[in-house]
Amino acid sequence: MELILERIAKRKTYTIGHLYIQRRMDDEYLAGTENQYFCDTLEPTWRDYANGAYKVKGRSAIPEGRYAVVISWSPKMKQWLPILLGVPKFEGIRIHAGNCSEDTEGCILVGKNREVGKVLDSRIWVHRLKQKIVEAKGRGESVWITIK
Repeated sequence: MELILERIAKRKTYTIGHLYIQRRMDDEYLAGTENQYFCDTLEPTWRDYANGAYKVKGRSAIPEGRYAVVISWSPKMKQWLPILLGVPKFEGIRIHAGNCSEDTEGCILVGKNREVGKVLDSRIWVHRLKQKIVEAKGRGESVWITIK
């Protein structure tokens, strides 16, 4: 399963994105893939690492790239959550619930962007995303996220 996070609003104190799930089209008339919108995302401030920007701990969005996603136990959050593996110069990057940029601590929040700089109904969307990941793993699929 491929998740795609497309950053659409890079603001001074937060970054808003759209999360898509890539669907495989196996119908003879619809061969290929299609990205299906899933929910919105909230991250800390985007920084242009390619042009010399530096990371600020807990206040920087991770670099663009493709990362493996697994579900593991989060001792801090005391629950099973998705975690991104192999993020350069970052560790412990999870997808979790929260509403504003202060809640991100460097991670990705999921929900609906119905208020400026926030995502709402985050716990519901984390639960739905975990279900999708568990289903994919149950089919023997690897799960990846591409961040653009």
